[in-house]
Amino acid sequence: MSGGDPRLTLARPDLAATALEGLVPAARYAPTRALQLRRPVAGLHRAPDAGSERLDELLFGELFDALDETDGFVWGQSRRDGYVGFVAAEALAAVGPAPTHRVGALRTYAFAEPSIKTRAYGPYSLNALVHVEEEAGRFARAGEVWFWREHLVPIGVFERDPAGVAERFLGAPYLWGGRTSVGLDCSGLAQQALYACGHACPRDTDQQAALGREVAPEALGRGDLVCWKGHIGMMLDGERLLHANAHHMATAIEPLAEAVARIEAGGYGPPTAYRRQP
Repeated sequence: MSGGDPRLTLARPDLAATALEGLVPAARYAPTRALQLRRPVAGLHRAPDAGSERLDELLFGELFDALDETDGFVWGQSRRDGYVGFVAAEALAAVGPAPTHRVGALRTYAFAEPSIKTRAYGPYSLNALVHVEEEAGRFARAGEVWFWREHLVPIGVFERDPAGVAERFLGAPYLWGGRTSVGLDCSGLAQQALYACGHACPRDTDQQAALGREVAPEALGRGDLVCWKGHIGMMLDGERLLHANAHHMATAIEPLAEAVARIEAGGYGPPTAYRRQP
């Protein structure tokens, strides 16, 4: 495992997780400490610096296995998709009760009291995780804030149409490393759509290109993934592709044939895989 994927391996020359002892070389091994994101969203960065590359994002309630802290950032691994990086320490807290619900709306706010006229917090994004402690009318309390109950879905209840979920992001701005309707990239879009339908999903395009099973391009249908080197999109039907992309700087729909021609003309080559979920 000495050549393990560094994106998914909590190890560096000076320090590695105890679970990797004997598998990867490091000067020292230490146990991780579970933390939980208490902000609506936080970037997972390449370095302990908010100005460094955003590799991924954590959503409210997601767990983070912390191994080290430096310059106000915690180095560790996102438990939901396995990505390794740095998260601002102030965004993390001790792990609370297990989630009972996830956010089912594209985005929503929480309130200081069970009233829309009180202070609002957020926005909280699709697939954020919350623990509901009580309900009052159309509101549900999670910790110190109240969510609109109809924007929450019980854990284990999933949508059935990944393409329908992805289409709700139409027009969302493109953001490298993003996973929310405020900004997301191509693999973030695919991941969020599949999460909402109960499918585990890795973070990057090359990892997602191994999901499901291969399908012939002439047999493409709704929900199928079209993969390029460094890019991915989801089919709405046999002809139209939905993808978050830097050409439109937004989540957009375009004919697959046009996208294939444009991407190839840009020097990125033809699609490398066509995948269908089970």
